[in-house]
Amino acid sequence: MQQRLVVIGGGAAGFFCAVNAAQMNPGLKVTILEKTSKLLSKVRISGGGRCNVTHAVFDIVELSKRYPRGQNFVKKTFHQFFTTDTIKWFEERGVKTKAEKDGRMFPVTDSSECIIECLMNEANSYGVDIRMNAEVKQLTSTEGGQFDLLLTNNQTITADYVVLATGGYPKASMFDWLKSLGHNFSEPVPSLFTFNLPKHPITELMGVSVEQARVKIEGSRLVEEGPVLVTHWGLSGPAVLRLSAWGARELKEKNYDFKAHVNWLPEHNDQSLKEVFQNFRKTAATKKIINQNFAALPNRLWEFLMKQSSIDTELRFADLPVKAENAFIKNLIDYVVEVKGKTTFKEEFVTAGGINLSEVDVNTMMSKKLPNLFFAGEVLDVDGVTGGFNFQHAWTSGWIAAKTIAQYSSER
Repeated sequence: MQQRLVVIGGGAAGFFCAVNAAQMNPGLKVTILEKTSKLLSKVRISGGGRCNVTHAVFDIVELSKRYPRGQNFVKKTFHQFFTTDTIKWFEERGVKTKAEKDGRMFPVTDSSECIIECLMNEANSYGVDIRMNAEVKQLTSTEGGQFDLLLTNNQTITADYVVLATGGYPKASMFDWLKSLGHNFSEPVPSLFTFNLPKHPITELMGVSVEQARVKIEGSRLVEEGPVLVTHWGLSGPAVLRLSAWGARELKEKNYDFKAHVNWLPEHNDQSLKEVFQNFRKTAATKKIINQNFAALPNRLWEFLMKQSSIDTELRFADLPVKAENAFIKNLIDYVVEVKGKTTFKEEFVTAGGINLSEVDVNTMMSKKLPNLFFAGEVLDVDGVTGGFNFQHAWTSGWIAAKTIAQYSSER
């Protein structure tokens, strides 16, 4: 009798698991249940519609450091399916990828549609049954070791293997239907968000980007360095997003109400900047400060920080009061903003939290509590910083589950 795998969730992890299981064991009947009317929605919008497939880090230990939660878990899973395998998998199916200077990897077409087309072609080639608007409201295990899935339309499906690839749940209550399976989960909290600065004057600089700045959260050890972007609601960019990921739980406890310190010139400290200003007083005494943007900061930001330091745009170095100079130095290396709230960063919505990793076999992705129940992707308590790391975890966990299921089903 033909065995059946049901994958709950038509996102990256679920789809990758389904097509690989179907390819590895053509005798397996594979069904994807997607509760919405859209497949691979995160894949479609990721990277501004280009799909940030993975990241060009080719050392397992290095790559695992990009995961605020699940670091030790992925350090083991990557031995089975790594970035090199992702690149090779897609390339073998006609999708070549390229690395950008920040390490993010995209298809050479710069379009997520080729990734979606590739996955859909695989599904069609291996007869994967895809059902849309098919939400599971109850999952129970039978005495015979199978699973009964009750859908919201009251239809029932029986499966020999089930993969939960539902993505991250933003609310703890959304895990309720899984509690009957005996699994525990870490409470979900938002990750990868930008910092809101309501009515702060810096938001008038929306669009201004600094390539290398350091951002620190006051009263914590959280600090990140990298590009910072000023938006109409506050601060964003890779440095801020990484901070939000590493500090997901800590910032939630602060109710997203905290002070952030921005050093726009991380190569400088108070003393080295004072020496720079002293030098300008000697060598450029008659020149206007506004025209001596030695730090190569965006001109709008340079002028803004001058005004914040009560320095007139016509002022020359020779006439710069010591008090104003000290204020300017402080604003350049320790600009303090009060953060009040957060905003989800475009398509990069990720939830920290999920099924406890101690309850999942890292070698197979199978539940330690219920045989033939598997997990893949963001439903696990694994999340990475922005840059393709969450997709890499999705491909890896989906592939491992597929390999295990294909092997088990061919032996039965």
